[in-house]
Amino acid sequence: MAADIPWEVEDFDLSDDGKWLCFVTNEAGVSRARVLDTATGEHRPVAGLPDGVIAGGQWHSDGHHLAFSVGSARSTSDVYVWDAVEGGPAVRWTESELGGLVADTLVEPQAIDFSSFDGLKIRGFLYPAAPRFTGRRPVIINIHGGPEGQSRPIFQARNNFFMSELGVALIFPNVRGSTGYGKTFVKLDNGLKREDSVRDIGALLDWIATRPDLDPDRVMVTGGSYGGFMTLACATTYDKRIRCALDVVGISHFATFLKNTESYRRDLRRVEYGDERVPEVAEFFERIAPLNNAGRITKPLFVVQGANDPRVPASEAEQMVAKVRGNGGPVWFLNAKDEGHGFRKKPNMDFQFYATVMFVREHLLGGESATGAFR
Repeated sequence: MAADIPWEVEDFDLSDDGKWLCFVTNEAGVSRARVLDTATGEHRPVAGLPDGVIAGGQWHSDGHHLAFSVGSARSTSDVYVWDAVEGGPAVRWTESELGGLVADTLVEPQAIDFSSFDGLKIRGFLYPAAPRFTGRRPVIINIHGGPEGQSRPIFQARNNFFMSELGVALIFPNVRGSTGYGKTFVKLDNGLKREDSVRDIGALLDWIATRPDLDPDRVMVTGGSYGGFMTLACATTYDKRIRCALDVVGISHFATFLKNTESYRRDLRRVEYGDERVPEVAEFFERIAPLNNAGRITKPLFVVQGANDPRVPASEAEQMVAKVRGNGGPVWFLNAKDEGHGFRKKPNMDFQFYATVMFVREHLLGGESATGAFR
């Protein structure tokens, strides 16, 4: 009935009387809600919802009021109610607590797309620096984990500091292998195709250079878990094109990762990354491993790790840090003894954030003050 919508349906709810079906689609990362008349098959959009991620739509027992929980760049999560009979825009019922931040001053994302090396369209979101910062702005490329994940226009929490106070633009690309763009797209990085997703970041660097508001000479790459692997791969592949890199609980060699990750995850990860017991795959892992290409890294690298990580063991970070340092490369290393796959305890999270700000100021901004002027 909705064959004209070429996007994934991620949620739906049928009214108690069966007359209306609400369904939510993921359209290049942005949630769109529609209501379908089950008698006619016609559907119409729900107006008045902000661009963001809808957690779900639920019908009231009266059969015509519909409630949504929506998170966006300016709201952690708020409730909106729409009247399917009266129509009009949805009404916001709540205002979430932002911890002192002023919603209207928070930067909203711009949907972007660019062509990769093979013509494939790659999508994502650009959060520009606050308007008070002028000139071409430094950029942080933040690559999601998974790899079967998707960056979406959600509340950026502490990341707002980089945009609002440091004048840094943030880009969240959805490289091939991301979810939300169909089954074919999500498989385009599997196994021996792994390097193609790294090439997507190369195409993004080309795209940044075409933008009058972004500085191609001041780019940092970061990401966590699989995004950490991508960060390390970009650090070795695009060393001359980036200013620095921040790897959080990332994979430095798929063979050692598969050997040391918890056994319950091993076969599942082999489906995605490839089976290291197959000679062709093992040879491929050796060739692309950031660990084996660490000699190419000349730019500052910051590695963050939890000592008790069952998914990506601390040995992945430790061997990478040792290798880069052995080559004379500049490395910061933060290893929390009481954390696992990502920091969860507030004191540790605070320390990681402050250390990240220091790293960004020292190695990405390169002498630029908080006002956007150079000292």
